[in-house]
Amino acid sequence: MSSGLSEQRRDGVSETDMNPPMKRFRTAGGGTETPRGEQLEERSAVDVSIVMPVYNASCWLDECLQAILQQDFTGSMELSVFDDASTDDSREVVEGWREQLEARGISVVTSSHNSAQPRGVGYAKNKAISQSCGKYLCFQDADDVMLPQRVRLQYEASLLHPNSLIGCRVERLPEGSTERYTRWINTIAQEQLLTQVYTSHGPTVVMPTWFCSRNWFLKVGPFDEGGKGVPEDLIFFYQSLRQGGGLSRVSQCLLIYRYHEKATTHSVTEETIWKLRVDFLQERVLSQWESFTIWNAGKQGRKLYRGLSPTNQKKVKAFCDVDENKIKKGFYTYEESKEIPKPKIPILHYKDASAPFIICVKLDMTGGVLEENLNSLHLKEGTDYYHFN
Repeated sequence: MSSGLSEQRRDGVSETDMNPPMKRFRTAGGGTETPRGEQLEERSAVDVSIVMPVYNASCWLDECLQAILQQDFTGSMELSVFDDASTDDSREVVEGWREQLEARGISVVTSSHNSAQPRGVGYAKNKAISQSCGKYLCFQDADDVMLPQRVRLQYEASLLHPNSLIGCRVERLPEGSTERYTRWINTIAQEQLLTQVYTSHGPTVVMPTWFCSRNWFLKVGPFDEGGKGVPEDLIFFYQSLRQGGGLSRVSQCLLIYRYHEKATTHSVTEETIWKLRVDFLQERVLSQWESFTIWNAGKQGRKLYRGLSPTNQKKVKAFCDVDENKIKKGFYTYEESKEIPKPKIPILHYKDASAPFIICVKLDMTGGVLEENLNSLHLKEGTDYYHFN
């Protein structure tokens, strides 16, 4: 292991520019699939299981599987596929790659269920994991493409951070789709992997890039199996943080992350995500604060206030803004309150407000004005303020 890697032995937030010397790990033995029904214990563990739920992914699978075949990792690997009631020829496509994958030393384990309806991504991931035997898990969406170094570099990172979710930078296809989101994935600073977990972008280490030890998954998981409309990745992500898990990112781009209208993420409503975020913010941040200011007296700031528990609503000492029209109003009156008199929260200019702040202004949308205003106050993210939008 190179000396550059040995500096960060504890779990937490880290980014590693990983180009260690190539290291030989034990190779896969035999490369054959476990017969269905055989006990998992009878199979010897491999270094990495690539975990792939599949649902009607036939048009992407050839590119995805070719990329798995081209991994430069020298340890032992298996591909564990669970087909969630596909109505296309996804299973046949996977089977068509079995011989090539096994010749490369990558064993292939596949299964499915007999239900006519899919049971959801969480269920399919759990099944793919339970039938696998890798010491480490590399999560792969069937519509994405891993670059040749992915397994090797994330495996090296996981050895250093066994209680962490490991991510990487991504290339988004089609180019230019979700431009702000992609820029955030790739440019968020390492310490912000922890401080920006409350934003509407979701997990700061995005699910299609996840890599972790099996032991850590078993401590945190399994995934929620609520099915369509359930953000199983965000639920697991928050639970990992609750368990004290770290977040780390390999600095290279290791995944081509495809955007399309059929992606399961589109089935999750904004309100579902909103409630999870507000609850986690209250649990992790607001419970530690005696009072705070909401930065944004407009729609988003007021929505956050209304979503807070009565205890945390009482902690809001002010809203702050840069809009003179809002500031001139002087107060926000919480009309839905059953209290008499109804709560009236002062609206101040941000320079007259006091930390700590919850920022309800979208990142990267003000031409740098928000960032300049924050910098002028000499505040520290994660101590004096957290981004919520």
